[in-house]
Amino acid sequence: MEKSFVSQIADIDGDFAQWYTDVVVKTKLVDYGPVKGTMVIRPYGYAIWENIQNEFNRRFRENGYENAYFPLLIPMSFMTKEAEHVEGFAPEVAVVTHAGGEKLAEPLCVRPTSETIIGTMFGKWVESWRDLPLRMNQWANVMRWEKTTRPFLRTSEFLWQEGHSVFATAEEAEAETLKMLAVYKEFAKTCLAMPVLTGKKTEKEKFAGAVATYGMEAMMHDGKSLQSGTSHYLGQNFSKAFDIKFTDKDGTQKYGYTMSFGVSTRLIGAIIMTHGDNRGLVLPPVVAPVQVVIVPIASKKEGVLENCRALETRLRKAGIRVIVDDSDNSPGWKFNEWEMKGVPVRIELGPRDIEAGKMTVSRRDGYEKTEYALADAETTVAALLREISESLYERAKRRMEERIVSAETLQELLDGVNGGSFVRAGWCGDRACEDKVKEFAQATSRVACKEHTACKCVACGKKAKTTLYFARAY
Repeated sequence: MEKSFVSQIADIDGDFAQWYTDVVVKTKLVDYGPVKGTMVIRPYGYAIWENIQNEFNRRFRENGYENAYFPLLIPMSFMTKEAEHVEGFAPEVAVVTHAGGEKLAEPLCVRPTSETIIGTMFGKWVESWRDLPLRMNQWANVMRWEKTTRPFLRTSEFLWQEGHSVFATAEEAEAETLKMLAVYKEFAKTCLAMPVLTGKKTEKEKFAGAVATYGMEAMMHDGKSLQSGTSHYLGQNFSKAFDIKFTDKDGTQKYGYTMSFGVSTRLIGAIIMTHGDNRGLVLPPVVAPVQVVIVPIASKKEGVLENCRALETRLRKAGIRVIVDDSDNSPGWKFNEWEMKGVPVRIELGPRDIEAGKMTVSRRDGYEKTEYALADAETTVAALLREISESLYERAKRRMEERIVSAETLQELLDGVNGGSFVRAGWCGDRACEDKVKEFAQATSRVACKEHTACKCVACGKKAKTTLYFARAY
């Protein structure tokens, strides 16, 4: 069975880049758009995104966020109000200069992010301390004109969520920045079965216009890092640029403190490259479009399809996303197809199973088949989905922990990233040393380690101020 998969997709260890391309296209997650760097997200891929949205919406509501929507087009003058912000995004911004057959009086940016337009509206809506805190989230598309693209990982147009909030004090805004980073980390574990490293980014790697950026980094199968989410403390940079003021309890006018946070469809790429194998996708149950596929065996025999349908109805009533594959394809073809598409649980049901009151179950995270009582299907499948999620997380966590190494010299750092590891090393705080690491090892700083344990800077040998994780990254 595995050979038939290898013939359809490249070997994951032999050609990881081609393996990734094969998987996203042949499992019908995406197709390439007609404009270079764009992607068409197909129904199976979009269903994963919808499940991600549903899980996040619940978490955002619990933390006081309401969904809203802001315009796609932003006046160029808005972008130029915050100098560091416009400088950081200028190379990636798409600009509209003509509309309706005429040249526009002012060029319009296609949003690369929404701090400027949301800041403008917050400036209108915030008047008093009673209006604070103000928390909003939007699900939207953004455009960043990328030179090198790959579906989900880096495209010119992509989907994301961006949360924005205003607070009366710096302490509140900073606390919110870390709180939403923690929400991301919990989501990655619970919903994506994906272990991550979280921490503060360096000045070089922070969001343009932020006071501080905190990132969430995940290790992919090939040992590279994928930035999977960020949370930004913006201080008063955007408040002053967009006049977000409020009258405080003492009657004085003050500028608010803002923060923002975001994840994108890049998370789907993270799922693929964290859990996938030589048979294709391996989807975490929480976000899998189909959690269970029922394959009829000897489907033309009396009672087989009827029993499959009855089981489907039972599982669906139990809140499980399930389908019966009653197509004319052979059972072997169906096994291969649904394994490649990463469905967590497959149930085979034939005349012998029905007569014995059993079902034959295969887990996507393993190879063995197990028989279970048909009468207990709902509780059995629910338990299996939980076990699969935990198993995927623990497997990915072990791989990441085994591939985190320490380095005291640039050569040790280079050896580490060449071996597909995250490298923990000291940094003196000098931008020149960070640049030196990139030049020597083609690796970048990802996030600061929770515990500062390094004694000296890996690049210059001076006393280290911070311990950083370095890695090659997507």
